[in-house]
Amino acid sequence: MAELATLARPYAEALFQVAANGDLTQALAEIDALAAVASNVQLRQFADAPKADPAQVFDVITSVANTPLSDASKNLLRTVIDNGRLAVLPEIATQVRMLVNEKTGVSDAVIHSAFPIDAAALTGLMATLEKRFGRKLKATVQLAPELIGGIRVVVGDEVLDTSVAARLEQMKAALTA
Repeated sequence: MAELATLARPYAEALFQVAANGDLTQALAEIDALAAVASNVQLRQFADAPKADPAQVFDVITSVANTPLSDASKNLLRTVIDNGRLAVLPEIATQVRMLVNEKTGVSDAVIHSAFPIDAAALTGLMATLEKRFGRKLKATVQLAPELIGGIRVVVGDEVLDTSVAARLEQMKAALTA
């Protein structure tokens, strides 16, 4: 995985530098759309085929992406295809998102919850989490019934786990020690 990150870094930094002069939100939407298409196994098999022409691969990806692409995104896509790095595109998108978050002072937070969280509860939870982590957060909620109850919050490499499953695991470790 570190290899993908190493390969993606120069592409992500270049796209970020170009996009920083314009609309970062649009650049993120474009790179996310390209990453979603590039993560398709059948498309990568087509792109890796010896008879596949880079122009054909580019045309297929841009038509499937279903979003208008800026010149910067088109140039990035052409470069990635020409260098045989299509599999790195999802990691490029991740790194561009991290660079944008760093610039705007916002972090992505993934909230794993055993049950759906309504809008009012999420607003209160976000205020508490922003105070706890000391920065502005942009949250996505994912259902995880295996937690039994409670939540697990992942912000970058930090994890706050207040789930019932985590507490049961802690009790099990205490009892068997």
